[in-house]
Amino acid sequence: MARSASPQLTEAEQRIMDQLWDKGEASVRELTQALEPKYGLAYTTVLTTVRIMADKGYVAFRKQGRAHLFRPLLSREGAQRKAIGTLLGSLFGGSPRELAQHLVSEDQLTLEDIEALRAELITKQKEGKS
Repeated sequence: MARSASPQLTEAEQRIMDQLWDKGEASVRELTQALEPKYGLAYTTVLTTVRIMADKGYVAFRKQGRAHLFRPLLSREGAQRKAIGTLLGSLFGGSPRELAQHLVSEDQLTLEDIEALRAELITKQKEGKS
């Protein structure tokens, strides 16, 4: 029976997904070669993690010779939506406004960021998606 996907990727899963989103698909060896210099991950660690990710439904694989090539089933945008939804629900009472106010009050948003958000909101409003 497949494990249910947790709402957020773990740090290790995120690193692997970043590689898969960039490459489209990769073998465990390719993932290990990409991640080992910065994170010191062993082949067996990456193999175990991608197998868990496959069980959770984050990635799929196909056989190519003796290797398995993994590809993401969850888009970067899908992962962002899940993470933000979890964050909003657990820390901000489901309120995007509270999150935005927190980012502003903690000086996490620059005036440039706020202007970009304002432009995005105006565009959405013109498209009738407000």
